[in-house]
Amino acid sequence: MSKHILVTGPSRSGKSEWAERLAEKQDQPVIYVATALENPDDAEWQQRIEKHRRRRPSHWQTLSVPYDLCATIEQANPPHCLLIDSLGTWVANGLEEDEETWETITTRLLETTQQASVDLIFVAEETGWGVVPAYPLGRLFRDRLGHLIRQLGAIADITYLVAGGHVLNLSLLGQPLDTL
Repeated sequence: MSKHILVTGPSRSGKSEWAERLAEKQDQPVIYVATALENPDDAEWQQRIEKHRRRRPSHWQTLSVPYDLCATIEQANPPHCLLIDSLGTWVANGLEEDEETWETITTRLLETTQQASVDLIFVAEETGWGVVPAYPLGRLFRDRLGHLIRQLGAIADITYLVAGGHVLNLSLLGQPLDTL
């Protein structure tokens, strides 16, 4: 039976590092699924990507999957563990999709996650803890990501929150809400 883990938290909280530790402990080959689109014209973005690369063990396989996470999950076979970093970047990559299409995409992702035959570790950014963005695209991103995190948290076996230099197992400490 596969295990599904969600690691969430604010920027620079250490959530990717925690997810990487969890993946190492799975005692199976890890496939790192990078959702970021490279942009050679953005040096700072490229430095962020490179920092993540340097931190990963060299024996991990890396896939660049900015859009179709479902196909990647469906094609993975045991005994692999997929570490998907990050859902915030993946959501940003799909912001041009209309609401109906986005709903279809996220429904498929949730169904694919539940049917996965491999362990999955998702990394997701908590973006809704601040002010409501003053521009429509910012609000759309925040709302889509927040809704997806809530839905994934409802089906994950374990959900962790990484904040303030600490890791909290929300599955042990919290009480789940009904999904939307």
